[in-house]
Amino acid sequence: MSPYIPIVGMVVLATLFVVVMIYLSTKVGPARYNLTKYDSFECGLEPTPQPSGGARFSVKYYVTAMLFIIFDIEIVFLYPWAVSFDKLGLFAVIEMILFVAVVFVAYLYVWRRRGLDWD
Repeated sequence: MSPYIPIVGMVVLATLFVVVMIYLSTKVGPARYNLTKYDSFECGLEPTPQPSGGARFSVKYYVTAMLFIIFDIEIVFLYPWAVSFDKLGLFAVIEMILFVAVVFVAYLYVWRRRGLDWD
């Protein structure tokens, strides 16, 4: 017996569950058409008009996304290190101190360049 049979069974069961729930929601749920329901929603504000060729986003959105990725990756590396801290040697501690220092220098650079200000 293959060890992948339970995994395939769970994928089939999950797919079947999704298909049945989508079908039931279309049959049982209310089907009231409302223009507001199908309108765009942007954080409680009126949606901005979109030009026909697509819209340009402010650079601030991209800077915020890059900052999130930088600090999110830091946490991804810090958490396993913190969990296994007692099993690691001095080399791992020094490496993590260097890693945190590099990220802190990046944070200070962004802070000094006012990358965290939204104005």
